[in-house]
Amino acid sequence: MITIIMFVGAIAFFVAIMFSPNKHTRLLWGMITGLIFVGATLLITGNFHEHWGMKQVTTTKTQKIYSPSPQMQLALYQPVGTSGKDDVYIYQTKPRQKKPQHTQANEFTTNRLVWTDSDQATLTIKETRWRFKNNFYKVLFAGSKMDGNLVSRTNTFRYPKTFVKISVKQAQALKKQVQARKSPTAQAQLQKQAAAYVTAKVQAAKQQNPKLTESQVQKISQQAQQEYQAQLIKKMMTAK
Repeated sequence: MITIIMFVGAIAFFVAIMFSPNKHTRLLWGMITGLIFVGATLLITGNFHEHWGMKQVTTTKTQKIYSPSPQMQLALYQPVGTSGKDDVYIYQTKPRQKKPQHTQANEFTTNRLVWTDSDQATLTIKETRWRFKNNFYKVLFAGSKMDGNLVSRTNTFRYPKTFVKISVKQAQALKKQVQARKSPTAQAQLQKQAAAYVTAKVQAAKQQNPKLTESQVQKISQQAQQEYQAQLIKKMMTAK
């Protein structure tokens, strides 16, 4: 709307100056139309640079996320730059997903990692955007494309401690190592080691609490399996 007013003001100013019948009328209408044009221009400039008629609105959304690998619990990221501040994190919002999602790499986005004792990974997205204060400004500055402009975004990943932070390059190297260990002998040895680790964890838990229910034992077993896998991944990542 304000853009239309500006153009109308410019045209009216030109008409007033060029076609007014006398000097008095030319001066009067020239001042009125000139003020309209200048005022509209100032409003457009103020909206673009100072966000006149707008306010910052913050929204927060939390959702469950899953490892991009169905076999491993990975906090996968792609390094961007050397500081680590702009790294892109890759994740899924469903256990089975054809195409993973990733965070944005721009000056408005910050990623944070928090390690928790939970068994579920989550992502909290906190966004602050410019929004019009009311319908008057929304109509006045319609077409300005300023509504919804991003001010800042913070992605907070909360990963269980059984997840392993790993880069895409490291994940590719890890995949090759996993392929190399797919022989029946290697698989049998890994399964034996995993079973021994889980058994030790369950026995230790039962010693502390002999009244553990079957569901509690299953949960401890599952967590122990995840812990063993995380330790194995870290060991393979450091192996030469």
